[in-house]
Amino acid sequence: MESAIPAHLQTARSRHRRVPDDYKPPYPSFVARHKPAVTRVIMAYFGVQYRGEPTAAVAEALAQIAARFAADNGPLHWDRARYVDQAGFTNVVSVAYWDSASRFDAWFDQAREAWTGGGEGSGVGCFIEVLRPHVERYETLFSSLDRPEGVAILAEAMSGEVQEHAYWGGMRDRIPLSQTSDMAPSGEPRAVRDGARIRVVAHDNLCLIRSGQDWSDTEASERKMYLDDVEPVLREGMDFLRDDGGPIGCYANRYMRVVDADGRDIEKSYGQSWWRSLAALERWAESHPTHVRIFGAAMKYLSTLGPSAKLRLYHEVTVAAADEQFFEYLNCHPQTGMLAAVATPSAP
Repeated sequence: MESAIPAHLQTARSRHRRVPDDYKPPYPSFVARHKPAVTRVIMAYFGVQYRGEPTAAVAEALAQIAARFAADNGPLHWDRARYVDQAGFTNVVSVAYWDSASRFDAWFDQAREAWTGGGEGSGVGCFIEVLRPHVERYETLFSSLDRPEGVAILAEAMSGEVQEHAYWGGMRDRIPLSQTSDMAPSGEPRAVRDGARIRVVAHDNLCLIRSGQDWSDTEASERKMYLDDVEPVLREGMDFLRDDGGPIGCYANRYMRVVDADGRDIEKSYGQSWWRSLAALERWAESHPTHVRIFGAAMKYLSTLGPSAKLRLYHEVTVAAADEQFFEYLNCHPQTGMLAAVATPSAP
């Protein structure tokens, strides 16, 4: 049994884990293992937003960012997903990952200017949401070894079975910084207008979660069980966070359907949400009725199927320092992403 925290990031604890040293989880889970030389990862969300049917401008934007991803210093991995938000707009989000800050910095400025630097009259909204955390500030978790997703595709390998999971608090305990810090938020989000663009300056220890499901390997009876018994409960919880998450600390939530290169739905989805703090995310996960129902439906599903279950689950959670964040929006409605966290933008 391994610790989720790799050896080179382990340090003397001033804050204790929520389980004893002899804790044994009831089922196996795994985490991504980067090379020790990797000190920072970058997670960049490039979104295009429109109402109704996609226009030529939408297609052009999506083709443009895909071409930029393929250029020099582009990401090591990217994927694309789609959802319809609470205002009725379709959002198509291309998520890209780097494990080199210098490569990302060499790539980003031109991509940013092309994405949010113009097009006010196109009728299309564009946004960029970037975190660039040190590896001490994020964690991953997977139910299986053989199909990494998201940032884990950049990792050198997957771990063996890890100890810190299957209990409330495991998410925090897998983040290396939790050994010495409570990662409490500090400050309030604000917005700054830059011409037609709006930049959101958030606060220290903002939290991001991407939590996904892959049912592509399930067979008829298991697929039916997931789609009939689990997915509707999951969707209910995701809709709650989208529409009413603000009072409990969720700034924004997207329940995304992953699409292929031609924009067709595939049998993968993920929730992606911005939280004021890791503690706020933990409180929802541990005690809110919407997540209690999600957890109950998932446990019933997994206990019924046991080791034969072919549903694959994963997540990545980041708690980002103030200088590890970038949010910029052009032509987007006020409930888009971190715009929902701020009042009327101020002048620079």
